[in-house]
Amino acid sequence: MIDFGDFYQIIAKSKLSSWLEVLPAQLANWQKQNIDSRFNQWINSIKHLPSITPYHIDLLNSVTVSAEHSLSIGEQQRITNLLKNMMPWRKGPFNLYGVNIDTEWRSDWKWERLIQHIDNLEGRTVLDVGCNSGYHLWRMIGAGAKLAVGIDPVALYLCQFEAIKKLLGNDNRAHLLPLGIEELPNLNAFDTVFSMGVLYHRRSPIDHLFQLKNQLIQGGELVLETLIIEGENHHALMPGERYAQMPNVYFIPSVPTMINWLHKCGFKDIKVVDISFTSVNEQRSTDWMTSESLADFLDPNDKTKTIEGYPAPMRGVFIAKK
Repeated sequence: MIDFGDFYQIIAKSKLSSWLEVLPAQLANWQKQNIDSRFNQWINSIKHLPSITPYHIDLLNSVTVSAEHSLSIGEQQRITNLLKNMMPWRKGPFNLYGVNIDTEWRSDWKWERLIQHIDNLEGRTVLDVGCNSGYHLWRMIGAGAKLAVGIDPVALYLCQFEAIKKLLGNDNRAHLLPLGIEELPNLNAFDTVFSMGVLYHRRSPIDHLFQLKNQLIQGGELVLETLIIEGENHHALMPGERYAQMPNVYFIPSVPTMINWLHKCGFKDIKVVDISFTSVNEQRSTDWMTSESLADFLDPNDKTKTIEGYPAPMRGVFIAKK
């Protein structure tokens, strides 16, 4: 079982205190529904990870931790085996006492594309929606955030986060809660809200934007990263059964359409700060994620198209204020 008591104590004395009216019951219900053999195996792996006192932690330039004295090959192999029990690892990378988790995604590349464009995170309370294993939560802490809260309902991602947190010395500035954005009350309490790689998975992108807005303080900043297509205002791609082999992709907007959606939801000072194509070097199979990846999802005869014939993945980063 995961103990969320520390998080309750932290928010009890903060602008997130009203969340305690519903949060403990929600998390207790989630844990009841996620007691199965795999979850118990992952929890057991976390328990068996060694408790190491970090000597040096770098969250500003990477997610790296080292001990005062290098671990033996046997100790590194023990950590590797326990962490590989939680495969696949999709978002990272992590360097933990010489154990390098080479994740499917180079999430550090996405971070470098956006960090220079957003408000200073120093002292901020931050929400990351659909945070996966929580890689970006640690980068947010490295950038000065006072509290970084991630939400993602997938049990594996919670366990991956808890494993990384233990190896980082149980830093209490970052927390992952197994919830979806639709389960959050209108907190109006976060200084910055990130939604990265989520919008196109939502059946109603407008509802998603309102849910994000309802978590922000007045004047707070939204950082939104999503798949986009080339096109004019009102243009959006609604794929068929699959897009790049993903079954749950609903709407991929053009840049003008995305800006229009943000305007309609009441955001202001809207900027698009980055547009980039996803490369097979940024998303690929590794020893830590051994199933198919982007190279398998593109047309083998035309890499500008997905295997279904749609435009290949292109992503935009949008910044807006409430």
